[in-house]
Amino acid sequence: MAQPIEQWITDIPPVTRAWVIAAVGTSVLVECQVVAPLQLYFSWKAAVYKLQPWRFITTFCYFGPLSLDLGFHLFFVMRYSRLLEENSFSNRRADYVWLLFLCSAFLLTISPLLTMPFLSSSLAFALTYIWSRRNPSVKMSLFGVITVTAPYLPLCLVAFSWLLQGGFDAAIGDIVGILAGHTYVFLQDYWPREMWSTSGKGEIRTPALV
Repeated sequence: MAQPIEQWITDIPPVTRAWVIAAVGTSVLVECQVVAPLQLYFSWKAAVYKLQPWRFITTFCYFGPLSLDLGFHLFFVMRYSRLLEENSFSNRRADYVWLLFLCSAFLLTISPLLTMPFLSSSLAFALTYIWSRRNPSVKMSLFGVITVTAPYLPLCLVAFSWLLQGGFDAAIGDIVGILAGHTYVFLQDYWPREMWSTSGKGEIRTPALV
């Protein structure tokens, strides 16, 4: 029994695997009361002025306590992060890490404007958006009821959050994730095409250090 589980874990591409393990580990630590969510959320004041730099990372690792909601969020990370890492960024691990860094930096920059202490769900949603834009012909089934093409998936999920979970406040994390994902897709995919780039490459370059 242990061998299939170990095989399943090792089959997950390394960047996605590290994020999933960090997310599960963080929730377990909170559940065991080793750490408290107040020690993990992001604020510029705490991270910079109080010298608590781990908050730059933990805000992207904590999806909430051990629950069905945590499983739902991890499903999105497992599915869309894995699909991106295995397909769009196949054999380009550094580029994928840089993508995560840029989306994270975008979310950290605008988080004080929207009072968003935890940004893990928004980052996962940004990846969902990027995948949907790079796979426009894929058809998706929502709850076995509605079938849409991939580019409409993020909008449908935002609509469900808005209508079923409490309006704008419930959907703001997903909306911000879309903004982060669209910024990346625009600079990397759309802008070169619209401007007839001679190189055919996007505006985003992964630093050699990465």
